[in-house]
Amino acid sequence: MYRHGYISPRATIYHSDLHLGARVFVDDDCMIYQNNDGGTVTLGDKSRIYRNTIIETGAGGHVTLGNNASIHPRCQLNAYLAPIEIGDDVMIAANCAFYSYDHSIDSDTPIHKQPITSKGGIAIGKEAWLGTGVIVLCGVRIGEGAVIGAGSVVTKDIPEGAIAVGNPARVVKTRNEIGSENVSTEIIS
Repeated sequence: MYRHGYISPRATIYHSDLHLGARVFVDDDCMIYQNNDGGTVTLGDKSRIYRNTIIETGAGGHVTLGNNASIHPRCQLNAYLAPIEIGDDVMIAANCAFYSYDHSIDSDTPIHKQPITSKGGIAIGKEAWLGTGVIVLCGVRIGEGAVIGAGSVVTKDIPEGAIAVGNPARVVKTRNEIGSENVSTEIIS
């Protein structure tokens, strides 16, 4: 990769506080967007963001992507009220979504007029792997080296080295329990 990295001319960058590490890659049709009072977006060295991914920051939120981390096509990261922090060497498969906020649902007020809330930020520990279509909600920490199975919805913390699947995601094994076995791609991909 070119020392200065590559940002596709077909990417949309609408952000006044974007920090790029060395050799970053931002693919076609990606969008990095700053809404009112949105915080920083920091892309670490050799980080990669593939086609049609959207990273958005709003008031109180920022996004950090660690060194050598990758976000595959069609992912969405929305950081409002709290941060989304992704560690070094994390692999995020296609169609994943991260939301560091919730919508209020009071019955006496139309939903579009209600404020957003947050239980806290999202933190993904280094070397974690998230399978296709994983959704991560606010206030969640996924530990270092954890694996989250395809289609899982993560609503609570996942420990370091755990393998979690389902909706809501629950720990089914730890990586040290399976040793060098291959994990079924039915569970993870």
